[in-house]
Amino acid sequence: MNRILLLEDDLSLIRGLSFALNKQGFEIEIARTIKEAEECWRKGRYNLLILDVSLPDGCGFDLCKMVRKESEVPIIFLTASDEEMNIIMGLDIGGDDYITKPFKLGVLISRVNALLRRTKSNEKNDTELVSNGIKINLLQAQVYKNGEQIDLTTGEYKLLCLFIQNPNIVLTKEQILQRLWDCDANYIDSSTLTVYIRRLRMKVENNPSEPEIILTVRGMGYKWNENIG
Repeated sequence: MNRILLLEDDLSLIRGLSFALNKQGFEIEIARTIKEAEECWRKGRYNLLILDVSLPDGCGFDLCKMVRKESEVPIIFLTASDEEMNIIMGLDIGGDDYITKPFKLGVLISRVNALLRRTKSNEKNDTELVSNGIKINLLQAQVYKNGEQIDLTTGEYKLLCLFIQNPNIVLTKEQILQRLWDCDANYIDSSTLTVYIRRLRMKVENNPSEPEIILTVRGMGYKWNENIG
């Protein structure tokens, strides 16, 4: 069962959130002040935090800063202000999401579930990368396309990992070359990169002559086109 720490001082909101979250199968721990929340955090383990921003003894941002020194647990802020600076501040200090009061309980539940799914996915991705039917087992350095293992050279493997870790982002040739610099000081030049790209396309594209996954962005570099359908 997922455990959630709720930091909120509004009794009516506490009752509504507790009922809705319990109904969804979550275990809720409630704190009404920063001090209480700090004590709960030190004693318990939580899968997600929901923090009100304005509390009687301080700000939910302060608790977030403390938590972020030791944990990447997902954090949602509840705020009565929709001012852009407050939202930016909350995200910059480590918050994962925010919701502005008043809000519908169903919206908050959806945000909670989305963050928990993302966290579970990220934990899985610590050992594997998956995109466009390509799966990389990072622990064993094995690559699969549609369930069948494919063989890559060291350079091709490093290039594929770089692309999948940066989906839909244009990577310049300079950025790619910097990452592919051989640990034995063998410089990989632009011509070699072109060869790597061509060979990698031969192994991961369904039609290498008309690539849909590894795209050339003219005058800039290359892009891994994720979720091509």
